[in-house]
Amino acid sequence: MKTITIDPITRLEGHGKISIFLNEEGNVENAYLQVPELRGFERFCEGRKAEDLPIITPRICGVCPVAHHFASTRALDAAFNVEPPSAAKKLRELMYSGYIIYDHTLHFYFLGAPDFVVGPDAPPAERNILGVIQKVGLDIAKEVIKHRAYGQKMTAILGGKATHPTCGLPGGISKGLTEDERQEMEKMAKSSVEFAKFSLKLFDDVVLKNKKYVDLILSDPYTLKTYYMGLVDQNNKVNFYDGKVRVVDQQGKEFVKFAPSEYLDVIEERVEQWTYTKLTYLKKVGWKGLVDGPESGVYRVGPLGRLNASEGMATPLAQQEFERMYETLGGKPVHSTLAFHWARLIELLYAAERAVELSTDEEITSKDLRNEVGNPGEGVGIVEAARGTLIHHYQLDEDALIKKANLIVATTNNSSAICMSIRDAAKGLIHEGEVSQGILNMVEMAFRAYDPCLACATHFAIGQMPLELKIYDHNKKLLKTLRR
Repeated sequence: MKTITIDPITRLEGHGKISIFLNEEGNVENAYLQVPELRGFERFCEGRKAEDLPIITPRICGVCPVAHHFASTRALDAAFNVEPPSAAKKLRELMYSGYIIYDHTLHFYFLGAPDFVVGPDAPPAERNILGVIQKVGLDIAKEVIKHRAYGQKMTAILGGKATHPTCGLPGGISKGLTEDERQEMEKMAKSSVEFAKFSLKLFDDVVLKNKKYVDLILSDPYTLKTYYMGLVDQNNKVNFYDGKVRVVDQQGKEFVKFAPSEYLDVIEERVEQWTYTKLTYLKKVGWKGLVDGPESGVYRVGPLGRLNASEGMATPLAQQEFERMYETLGGKPVHSTLAFHWARLIELLYAAERAVELSTDEEITSKDLRNEVGNPGEGVGIVEAARGTLIHHYQLDEDALIKKANLIVATTNNSSAICMSIRDAAKGLIHEGEVSQGILNMVEMAFRAYDPCLACATHFAIGQMPLELKIYDHNKKLLKTLRR
């Protein structure tokens, strides 16, 4: 048995490795994504003051701290049995829209685009944001940097700072908007709409007009027929901040829709010995291993999961792009893993449109920002992190200290599907032992589409990024070692 190891995998948040096992013919027998680090954030949240959790849990990750902040805040709303004022909920969602803008911009241009704009077979030294800038030009690069900064500034105005915000309180929010800030928010949001439209045009020109890329998106190695999950509003339209969680099956039919407090009736977690990331599945379907299809409880979350689980987008321009994606890719739901990138840009447009709606809402400068909390108890908060459904579940004692905390993050929800996507890509691309840097990158493309956050999923950082690739023959004799 020959083993190929990619360690670490690249262009994601966190640390992991891929192990690919070849049989004597040089074809892929199996492949695994291994996450070898562990923090255990839930345990050291125990005994903390409940109101500290929206400040502590964002430290899990520097990429999605806003998601953790508001999942935590919403869990405390429920635990203290308090509904925030209408204006406070709108301010939270406005800030959240800014987070989605900067996060989706980061992933598409910095992490995902090099595979398409530069090319999957390009030399590794060119397959990065600098290579993208060389291809698209400095003027476009400046727009990318500007609008990512706009998203961060929108979160900073309300959250206190762009990373690790401090504004969320049980029952409300600590800071409102002045009229000057509102006008600035509106200006940045409107500019972000134009930027999102440009980004979709770029995707159209670079990817959709290239038959080779479209064929790659629709190819079997990048296809999984799973269930899909995402938050929806009362009209079953995509929502990042509030609503119920909807799950659809492989044909797009609603399987279940549940409130945050009911998540334990739907989702089950399991542990495998080869990874510190838990694997989740739909409890009523059951665990059948790393396989897809209606008999397997594996589901997917994130941009494509949300669009598949919904019945559309709640803003007009995003709805047009939603319809175009499904028309182009053969109908709903889409099972193509690489379509996550297209769905992500549609969500970027939705977040920008929604930010315009909220920043021009007559209630957005209201001073009614917080309601009085009730007695401590138990609460669940669910939001849609940029990379998928995020769950915080807290049990409080009579002194409002955390007795127990359970966090199911987006990458945990996607972990089974990510492993399957890597395995299927490896099987479809590696034949008779022929391996190149380009092929290995195309295997990595299978996980990169999910925008995984392994720090969130495993809660550890090793502080360095070593790379060692070992290639063995079928007798397990080491043929070559490559190090970075």
